[in-house]
Amino acid sequence: MIQHNGNGPTQFIVYACPFGELAEQIDAYYERSRAECGPNPAHNYMPHCSLTGFFHDQAAALPLYLNAIESAFWTSQAHRPQTAIHITRTVFEPDFHGLELEAPWVKALVADFASRVDSPSLAAPLRLKQWLHLSFAYQFLPAQHERLAHLARTIIDPQAPSGWELRFYERHCNGNWICHQAWPLDF
Repeated sequence: MIQHNGNGPTQFIVYACPFGELAEQIDAYYERSRAECGPNPAHNYMPHCSLTGFFHDQAAALPLYLNAIESAFWTSQAHRPQTAIHITRTVFEPDFHGLELEAPWVKALVADFASRVDSPSLAAPLRLKQWLHLSFAYQFLPAQHERLAHLARTIIDPQAPSGWELRFYERHCNGNWICHQAWPLDF
């Protein structure tokens, strides 16, 4: 059942989300880091890699987006790699902790999706993400840098078994999320 948040524009986004052991470890890290260091903006999301920025459209346009992404997904299958997303490194900068990712096939798939979107009520063109990453923590206090990095190194193994899915989400103004559809990115 599709739920909508009123008559105004709806907020949508396309993510690549891990599942399996890696996602479970990141969830455990979010829980423990929030308990020990307090919240940071990464806690407001599920483990994910943003492939688009948020975009706004009428709820009635949802089928147009799902059809466009479905078409792009199936068209891309001929060039689908064995592993769609590669973790290139773990980053522990003073203002960002997370994984840097490489996914040329996924980026091409999402660019194809964006080119197929034909919604007359779309507020602005889709903004595709160039720097692919999965955030552990950001906008945290400088004094928390070492503690958060230690927790991440202790809890998260970037080589842990994981699969990835392409997901089309709707975010409500009350903070609730709806995943309208998911597509497997790995064989």
